[in-house]
Amino acid sequence: MIEIRHLKTLVALSEAGSLTQAAERVFLTQSALSHQLKALEDDIGGALFVRKSAPLRFSPAGERLLIAARRVLEEMEAAQRDIARLAAGAAGRLRIAVECHSCFDWLMPAMDTFRGHWPEVEMDLVSGFHADPVALLKRDEADLAITSDPRARRGVAYLPLFQTEMQAILARDHPLAAKAYLTARDFSRDVLITYPAPEEMFDLIRLVLKPAGIAFTRRTAELTVAILQLVASRRGIAALPVFGVESYLARGYVVGRPIGRQGFYSSLYAAVPEALADAAYVADFAATVRRTCFAHLSGIRPLVA
Repeated sequence: MIEIRHLKTLVALSEAGSLTQAAERVFLTQSALSHQLKALEDDIGGALFVRKSAPLRFSPAGERLLIAARRVLEEMEAAQRDIARLAAGAAGRLRIAVECHSCFDWLMPAMDTFRGHWPEVEMDLVSGFHADPVALLKRDEADLAITSDPRARRGVAYLPLFQTEMQAILARDHPLAAKAYLTARDFSRDVLITYPAPEEMFDLIRLVLKPAGIAFTRRTAELTVAILQLVASRRGIAALPVFGVESYLARGYVVGRPIGRQGFYSSLYAAVPEALADAAYVADFAATVRRTCFAHLSGIRPLVA
């Protein structure tokens, strides 16, 4: 029997392109996911995808079932939103503050999708970048803040969004580009180029360099493209989310290397006042962010609360 969990697995496979990444998204081990798919193939009497294809390629039967999966899941999600609106009312306000320059790469498409779900909710962006956007919640200057720092604060709740891989970005001929991955100590050998924000806003500095006691020199630039130009000109190195520089990496303008043997991931949360944490439209905003980002961004993985 085809179940909802099977449909979610098929969509995850389609978006992730591999069993390993799809298993992460549906919170299963790769072995458990393989068993689930084998049972589904036995049930429908045919293969769902072409074995040993990279990226994973669906069979005709798999493609047909994937189409149905998307339709069913979209209808279920729409029904759940409608029920929530009937139960709690649709009126609301969502003033969003951000702390990261790269947030707009994924935030704007998610906001566009959400606006279609909840047209009655008034949406706005709090202008500028904020070193401590969560503080705006306490002053009633924002209703939701995108942050990578979920430290406990009175009256604030955190909704997990996703984790994004941060890579070291280097000039093609940089000596460190010969390494398979960079360590914390490698960042002491060159200028670190970042956005113009306090050091504590950067996960690389806060979670990697400072705990390791690494001294570094920093230079700032306001735009991602300016950072990349400085990197390409051998003015220093940077650490940026993969999804924000993917096109530059694909063209070979710069190169990216993992940070640490296992890679380094930055976690993103939606911080909201506790009074709003159970609001249906707030929960759906977080869910919409996750859905749109997993469908369109590379280098991200699920974040568990």
